[in-house]
Amino acid sequence: MPALMKEVIIYSRPGCHLCDEAKMVIQRVAARIPITLREINIDDDEDARARFKDEIPVVFIGGRKAFKYRVEESALIRLLKSLPA
Repeated sequence: MPALMKEVIIYSRPGCHLCDEAKMVIQRVAARIPITLREINIDDDEDARARFKDEIPVVFIGGRKAFKYRVEESALIRLLKSLPA
């Protein structure tokens, strides 16, 4: 039975340069560590827009907020490796 991949959720919106940078970091890490990436456009999700407003990107890993505004690659790797397989 294959191991479950770790879920990474990023709340973002089109045209957000910090969001684009965060997604690039996540994609680089995903090339080395298997993850399931779910992107949520806050402009299409009323609850997410109310919750985060302009404080994006926000990244959740394992159901917990892990990053806001910037994703630091080495911290993301450490966090993903620390989660149970």
